[in-house]
Amino acid sequence: MRESSTNTKAQAGGTPGTAECAGGAAVAGAEVIITHEDVDRAHDRERVVATRRQKGLRSRLRLLWLLIGPGVLVMLGENDGPSMLSYAATGAHFGIGFFLPFVVLTFAMSCVVQEMTVRLGAATHRGHAELIFERFGPFWGWFSLIDLALGNFLTLITEFIAIRAGLGFFGIHPAPAVLGALLVLLVALMTHRYWTWERITLAAAAFNLLFVPVALLSHPQWGTVGRSLLTWKPLPGGLSPETVLILLADIGATVTPWMLFFQQSAIADKGLTTPDIRYGRLDTILGAALATIAALATIVATAPLFVHHMSAAHFEAAEFAQALMPFVGHWGAALFALGMFEAGIVAAITISISSAYAFGEVAHRPHSLNLPFRQGKSFYLVLLMEAATAAALVLIPGIPLVYVVLIVNVIAVLAMPPALLFLYLLVNDREIMGELISPLWANTLALGVVLVLISAGILFGISVIAPTALTILGGR
Repeated sequence: MRESSTNTKAQAGGTPGTAECAGGAAVAGAEVIITHEDVDRAHDRERVVATRRQKGLRSRLRLLWLLIGPGVLVMLGENDGPSMLSYAATGAHFGIGFFLPFVVLTFAMSCVVQEMTVRLGAATHRGHAELIFERFGPFWGWFSLIDLALGNFLTLITEFIAIRAGLGFFGIHPAPAVLGALLVLLVALMTHRYWTWERITLAAAAFNLLFVPVALLSHPQWGTVGRSLLTWKPLPGGLSPETVLILLADIGATVTPWMLFFQQSAIADKGLTTPDIRYGRLDTILGAALATIAALATIVATAPLFVHHMSAAHFEAAEFAQALMPFVGHWGAALFALGMFEAGIVAAITISISSAYAFGEVAHRPHSLNLPFRQGKSFYLVLLMEAATAAALVLIPGIPLVYVVLIVNVIAVLAMPPALLFLYLLVNDREIMGELISPLWANTLALGVVLVLISAGILFGISVIAPTALTILGGR
């Protein structure tokens, strides 16, 4: 499997006679150089192949366990600090209503997009930035890398703000909170093994569901929640600059460029092949379902602030938790703050790794979590330097958390249509996809997602340039 992927890369435009693999393996003529990365991945694949030979429900569940990871991580990783604060602001500003089914819709959109990365990664065994570089040339390859790195850096700043603010609820000073988060990131990487890193990060990502007990402790009216999900009513009060900002922030909480790069690169690093695509889809759907539950729970948990007319305009994560204390108690508030910390730390790990993957793919440097530090020095240094710089900026006092969070999510939405265009062209490229080229239904759904994102961007532009026109458009 590994040798064939290397040969495919050589045919796609690599240096004649030699093609460097993701982790540094190369083919020089007929000679195959086996690297540390290849050996680790081969061990993982051996377990998958052995399990696939077995029959019965138990073996299928074990196979799912072996193959899940990238989809769950990308979805729960996208439930990051900015996303959870966007959902908290949504519940505090609008309560339970229009935004519950709207968030479900955004995760459905995310599933459509990420399914394409599953097929693309399994069919080509290469990362997203690498394919852009090879199919569209160095200019677009570096453009995609710079665009991703800038967006990821802005998002990482908000992740460390969420970490700082979440731990602030427990009286932890910003400096040790941020430095502790960087240490956790470093420890997660020191396994030098993709499988081990993935399992550790999955365990951490599961704590995103801490928002569920907080929602239960808020004692919501479940009839209202059910009616909101089943009968989607118009946005209360119509369109306004504030509602458009929240709309785009919630879309940006589920559909962002880094997700494309991370999941496809992780699938290549994990070694998934075309027979694994069905499980890759299940992995993505499972991740989306868990992330949706956590997102809806956050809106439900903060809805009492709306009901009791408590302004949340300048809340940080700790302040959200403190404001919720009368409704969910001390333990509920503590769980909310811990959830914000978890959202920030898991996203900081996955987002910084997506930047490092993309850099390695475009710069033709070794890029794998199976590599020891000496062999993957540039890979590890890129992600650590990006995370450390973002963490340092967070220590600057007076950063308006919620506003910065919402704007970062809006930027993610505005950057998404170009990223989706590259993805659309790649999954419809028969030369690299073969029989896995996108069917008509998938293309239709993908174009629908693009139209929604473009429409949202236009609405945001109108809200900035001509807010009065937006009010008229909203029928107020």
